[in-house]
Amino acid sequence: MAQTPITPAQRYAGWVAAAVAPLEEFIDEPSDPRDFYDDLREIAEGESGSVFAATLVPDAPLHKLRLPPLVKARDADDVSKGRDVLVAIKCVTLVPGENSKVSDVSRECGLLRGLWCEQVLGLDALYVDLVEDSLWIRMELMERSLADVVGLVEEGLRLQEPRIIARFASDMLHALDYLQRHHIAHRDLRSDNLLLNREGVLKLTDFSNAVLVTPDTPLATDPVGVMFWQAPEVRSGAYDPLKIDVWSVGATVWELAEGTPPFSDTQQPADRWPPISNPTPYPPSFQEFLHMCSEPAASRPTPGDLLEAPYVQKACGRPVIVQILARCTAIEQALQAGDAPPDSPP
Repeated sequence: MAQTPITPAQRYAGWVAAAVAPLEEFIDEPSDPRDFYDDLREIAEGESGSVFAATLVPDAPLHKLRLPPLVKARDADDVSKGRDVLVAIKCVTLVPGENSKVSDVSRECGLLRGLWCEQVLGLDALYVDLVEDSLWIRMELMERSLADVVGLVEEGLRLQEPRIIARFASDMLHALDYLQRHHIAHRDLRSDNLLLNREGVLKLTDFSNAVLVTPDTPLATDPVGVMFWQAPEVRSGAYDPLKIDVWSVGATVWELAEGTPPFSDTQQPADRWPPISNPTPYPPSFQEFLHMCSEPAASRPTPGDLLEAPYVQKACGRPVIVQILARCTAIEQALQAGDAPPDSPP
């Protein structure tokens, strides 16, 4: 990729300066991202922009980057051990007169500023790329989405083990418990917005529908989310945003057990999920967990309550999830080679 001919400070003018003005407090203005990140490879494409895997340039003056202390320490540890520092860069194209994407980024930066939770995928840094007039949002590089993992079940991945699903549920609930203690409702929790890192930690991402719930704004009325994971009260008027994410956790757990989202075969979702088609592997505590997640909003437990549920307490260890990630890669490689997936039944 071409080098920036002049520094960002010299190029902030005209419509670009106006476009990024709402983000001024979040932008690492002195840093030209192309001086620090190289070897960009597109790994995903979304409505707001493409996501690239990138390598931190090892001989760049890393001390000049404005990064959260934990992120900077992680980078320094990798560099000291001779490892490449791999990151994700989301590129959001700036367009003259179009500010909706910038507004979304600004709102997400504002919501997540100063927060850190192992199960929440934060925004590490924000840059302006003046070669292609775009925002570069640096994040942790993740391995794959939970939706990708579920998609490999039909290729032979064995996922329907109660303790494995409990681990995913635990991570979701830890993320929500942290966010709710900061009065944040995500409002779009689903398998596409849950990403796994190489250590097997499941992280909640995409805060485009998230809201800050205050005493002045305790209720919401806008219908958000995707029907399969959407709490029923979202479709029927005013609702408490802090209540709907727990329903979505239950819907995702149901999806992990079934291999497809609930209500994917109907346009009329119910107030409770259908019974699991093969309940044999699952203990009564699993069914009780699903029941609690689908309670009416007024009596639905909080994420903190559900972290104490017997089912969640039996979650498997993190190394088991790392093994699942390895099996996902092996299955994909076998499929690409035209071989039988290694997890396929005989």
